[in-house]
Amino acid sequence: MIFVTVGTHEQPFNRLIKKIDELKGSGSFSDDVIIQTGFSEYRPINCHGEKFFSHEEMLDNVKKARIVITHGGPSSFIMPLQVKKVPIVVPRLKKFDEHVNDHQLKFSQEVAERKKNIIVVENIENLEGTINNYSKIVASLKKDLDTNNEAFNKSLENIVEKLFS
Repeated sequence: MIFVTVGTHEQPFNRLIKKIDELKGSGSFSDDVIIQTGFSEYRPINCHGEKFFSHEEMLDNVKKARIVITHGGPSSFIMPLQVKKVPIVVPRLKKFDEHVNDHQLKFSQEVAERKKNIIVVENIENLEGTINNYSKIVASLKKDLDTNNEAFNKSLENIVEKLFS
């Protein structure tokens, strides 16, 4: 299954939903597709689409998916990383009136460059090839989400101990 999410931003992301729907309709891949469409006007005909899912439903879809495709919002692409999946990130772009500026493009490019744990598709025409070569692309990337949780928890523990000493 392929899970696609466009997040909760109020501007439509019709370009991504339409492209995925067209690819599914043309037989480009055989996976079932579930799309969280948000405020987009385009309604998929070849894929299952829902405006929004609860957090639990989103997490369940991400866990079940072979591929997760997201917009460039950090919350959307961090969720798959947390369950050890490398997301395909298609940033919303200002020139298509999908966002107020191109911060999603710049941010996702930086994450891809520094962490090497997401796949950024800047040109929607490259999405088909990215989906069809997903396993090869992922094999060349780092798959772990680096966190500072352990160091943070230890530091917090030391602060609390000092407060009560």
